[in-house]
Amino acid sequence: MLSLFRRKRAQDSIVSLYGAIVAQARRPPFYAELGVPDTVEGRFDMIVLHLALVIRRLRAGAPDAQAAAQALFDHFCRDMDHNLREMGVSDLAVPRKMRRIGEAFYGRAAAYDRALDAADDGALAAALARNVFAGAADAAAGPARLAAYVRLCGEMLAGQEEAAIAAGSVRFPAPAEAGALAPPNPSQGGPS
Repeated sequence: MLSLFRRKRAQDSIVSLYGAIVAQARRPPFYAELGVPDTVEGRFDMIVLHLALVIRRLRAGAPDAQAAAQALFDHFCRDMDHNLREMGVSDLAVPRKMRRIGEAFYGRAAAYDRALDAADDGALAAALARNVFAGAADAAAGPARLAAYVRLCGEMLAGQEEAAIAAGSVRFPAPAEAGALAPPNPSQGGPS
């Protein structure tokens, strides 16, 4: 009975953590101020970005945190599967689409990991431009500003206890904080 209770509490923590990731990814300033496309693809990419950042943090922790990272990814997959079915994707097409979602996640997570390990934000801004801002009509300053936010997010996650994150308590910076960290956009005028 105690094992069932622990499992239920762990699952509730993962659901809470995933909910916090999705809520952060849906914050309006990403779309209104940073220029992330407000499309199904843009929102998916913002979820993947935040999920990759949290999983990166948990993977660097103790075995319990690493197990939470895997449980979080599994929950993401179940959520995507459920969403596909809700959108009317046929049972035969769901596995193929889920394979693409998995490949998209792993590809983006690897690109973000490499870019975050680099010293400058150029590689990170380029990875974000390729993925989050792909097809955006006007993404001039967006990738650089989002890269500044991602760096800040990584620092904030690093300062949080892995056990607290795994228990579903995670804090993210406000999207607007990226504006103060990014280089000024020359097309917006202002002091030179």
